[in-house]
Amino acid sequence: MLRLAVFFLLSIAYLPLVQSAEDDMERVAVYPDPEDDWLFGFHGAISDSVHGTAAWFDSFFATQEVDGSKPQTSARIRLGFEPRARDFDVFTQKFRLRVRLPNLSKKVDLIFSDEAEDDKKENQVDQGRDITNDKEDSFTAAIRLINVDKLTEFIDTRIGISGGDLFTKARIKYTSDFSDIHEFEFQPSIYYYLDDGFGQRLFVEYDYNFAPKKQYRMNYSMTFSERYEGHRWRNTYSYLHQIDRFRATALSVSINGEDNGDRGFVVDNYAVSFRYRVNAYRKWLYFEVEPFMEWPEEFDYKITPGIALRVEGYFTRE
Repeated sequence: MLRLAVFFLLSIAYLPLVQSAEDDMERVAVYPDPEDDWLFGFHGAISDSVHGTAAWFDSFFATQEVDGSKPQTSARIRLGFEPRARDFDVFTQKFRLRVRLPNLSKKVDLIFSDEAEDDKKENQVDQGRDITNDKEDSFTAAIRLINVDKLTEFIDTRIGISGGDLFTKARIKYTSDFSDIHEFEFQPSIYYYLDDGFGQRLFVEYDYNFAPKKQYRMNYSMTFSERYEGHRWRNTYSYLHQIDRFRATALSVSINGEDNGDRGFVVDNYAVSFRYRVNAYRKWLYFEVEPFMEWPEEFDYKITPGIALRVEGYFTRE
């Protein structure tokens, strides 16, 4: 991970040179010849591998009437080193793979991920550390059917496996732009796990775009499940600032806990973080630095400082 930290510092120091490039396509920082650039080959190998697997899988559903459409794939891989007081050996990895198979249906996706929820928007600056009640991440593989896909209304259902447990889920997402600077999102969902039983979740978010490239964001979520008493909740307040097309920051305050359970109202963790995100070297490559402070219940709410270093790559092919 020492190489990762050095790569972070070099990428941030090199940013002004990258920003001076006028070419909006693939940016090459070191090797002008793509054949001599290992990043070029790395990105192409992963993108081609994912797309090839999707095309092979889609061929099982091909018919005589197929219109010649090709599968669409998108993958996001994030690696991080997040040391903190009392725990320096913290390595994280996140991935999400989505495959659109035209021979199966133009409204059917295959989704593979280790993130249970879809609240976080792709390539969003406030996709920082996960502060949840569940201590273990679980692999999720699902087939998603998009029932309604409109500008202000989105409905999808899915069936799959998560953490070794079969599940089905239905979600409705309403988005309202009631002015140029206000946006509201309302997202209820219901799900059933074979082992854990029924559950419901409600997610609401309000965005206030008070200035160009600046935004205040507030969101709140509640989760109910038959596998535990009461409900779990999370509340987050963020100030987002897009410095330019390559750099952005997010200052966030998060609180999560549970209510109406065996212990009544309990706060599991308080957290404050500042996240700096930069797109450097390639249009698909992102680097992040996020210093943070937490006050977890498990340590009697004593201050726990830390810092997160991440590398994130996006791999798409059509």
